[in-house]
Amino acid sequence: KKKQTGKQFEQHTKKIAVKGADRFFFYLWQFTWGLPVNLIGFIVWIVLHKVYQNEDHKRQWELKKQSQKEISGVRLRAYERLTLLLERTQPEHLLMDLDFSCMTVAQLQQHLLRTVRLEFDHNLSQQIYVSDETWAKIIQARDEMGAFVTTMAQQMPQESTTIDYAKVLMTAYRNNGVTPHQMAMEALKSEARMILK
Repeated sequence: KKKQTGKQFEQHTKKIAVKGADRFFFYLWQFTWGLPVNLIGFIVWIVLHKVYQNEDHKRQWELKKQSQKEISGVRLRAYERLTLLLERTQPEHLLMDLDFSCMTVAQLQQHLLRTVRLEFDHNLSQQIYVSDETWAKIIQARDEMGAFVTTMAQQMPQESTTIDYAKVLMTAYRNNGVTPHQMAMEALKSEARMILK
């Protein structure tokens, strides 16, 4: 029985030794072949990942470039509309083609104020396409035009006609130096030039 146990022990030891050798050769094989294969796989993954990222960035850049072209066109149209707004709300344009002979000075004043307000209200959405500074200048032009129309009406003598009022408005506005409308117009032109570059 002792001999059998010794044989069994010997066989068991050989099995362990074979397993140990198998493990050693397995780890040696992994180190000599598996490590380079894994390393090459990792390098290929990094290269493919970089290529994909570059393609993705290129695609995003193309989309951004295309959308900027579209937005630039929309912004230019907004600058055109705001330029027209500023032109239309100056006294000579407000009074053009207006039959004010049957109005009083107060009625003409109210009509001019309403026209200015409606013009600005109609173009209110254009503010999203211009800078805050430019929009502030446009608002200032609107407010000062309203104050100008009101002040000129209040300074008119009681017996003045609407023709007298219209003449005073146009003359005083022309002689006023640099007007808020002109400052707003310059700001619009400056921003439009930046888009066109």
